[in-house]
Amino acid sequence: MKERGYPRLVVTQKGARWLETGHPWLYESDVLSSPECENGALADVVTEKGRYLGTGLISEKSKIRARIISRNANDRFDAAFWERRIRYAWEYRKAVMGGDISCCRVIFGEADGFPGLTVDRFSNLLSVQILSRGMERLKDLILPLIVKVLRADGQTVDGVFERNDLSSRALEGLEEYKGWYGLPGEAHPESPVTEIRENGIYYAVDVENGQKTGFFLDQKYNRLAVARIAKGRRVLDCFTHTGSFALNAAAGGAERVTAVDVSSTALDMARRNAGRNGLSDKIDFVKADVFDLLPELAGGGKRDYDLIILDPPAFTKSRGTAESAYRGYKEINYRAMSLLPRGGYLCTASCSHFMPMVQFERMLREAAVDAKRELREVETRKQSPDHPILWTAPETEYLKFYIFQVI
Repeated sequence: MKERGYPRLVVTQKGARWLETGHPWLYESDVLSSPECENGALADVVTEKGRYLGTGLISEKSKIRARIISRNANDRFDAAFWERRIRYAWEYRKAVMGGDISCCRVIFGEADGFPGLTVDRFSNLLSVQILSRGMERLKDLILPLIVKVLRADGQTVDGVFERNDLSSRALEGLEEYKGWYGLPGEAHPESPVTEIRENGIYYAVDVENGQKTGFFLDQKYNRLAVARIAKGRRVLDCFTHTGSFALNAAAGGAERVTAVDVSSTALDMARRNAGRNGLSDKIDFVKADVFDLLPELAGGGKRDYDLIILDPPAFTKSRGTAESAYRGYKEINYRAMSLLPRGGYLCTASCSHFMPMVQFERMLREAAVDAKRELREVETRKQSPDHPILWTAPETEYLKFYIFQVI
């Protein structure tokens, strides 16, 4: 291989075989020798014989030692390279979202070739999370380019907010922080709160204090699917958070909706969202722990709901807690199936990558057996397409969403 000017990282035969499957992560255990370079810098990854495997961003403190960004030895990683990649990602969103791009995920990490970078658009604001040393190092190049590409397409971007307040950044030796990103020569907006319109419903989004980047965009079309079957039904929306499923059900013509969450702050936001959309008279908001509420409702012998939605937070964020998460998912699904009348509908989800589809479906079958119910599948869905799944990186697939008729 001709000299390229980048330091070289040499991998084991096992590491080479792994990278040749297309996965973008190289693990520490598969490294034979690392170059002397700055943490987060670019390095060519090669075999012991010098065969080029790709170019990646080095992370000296992580078990993921390098994140591959290109397998083309002719690439040069300048501003033009990153701008092309941003344009490619943005054109993809415009295609798969049917032009509905006022609120969407613009960059989804490895699936878009930006390992460790998430960029969500909420109307006039961009919310950013960085989880890799390489992207942190490149952000002053990449973030202004994203703004440039969107503005050139006629999109309004008034500010960029960094939500780098995640404990997982410590795995990369990165500090936690959040705040406005300083676009060159520009002042940031006074408020981190903006308003989005998704599926015809308005939401207030706080990019500074909201969950994750401010709002969960990945369930967009799953919320529409719920709206389609909610008409005339009595709906129980568990783990409602800011009320998105409840609002879609109410807008879809539900007879009545009960939205439940353990967080008073979340319920306050959900109430405001209901008021903004003129749906307050169709939704009751209840502060309760779903694990306590479902058996309490079942114990009363009532069948007050014929559509139940289960959209809990991730019960597991590691393989080590997957077993206890399995029990948690089974408990709430068993209770919901038992609570529904025969012919009722169950919408159930998991947003954890560590609860794979096969395991989640096994749990649902077991819960149905225990509840003495049968499940008739209506739909199986995943995350919305602005969160693309890269088949060579299973970690990009995480959301599972099912609609069943319970008989």
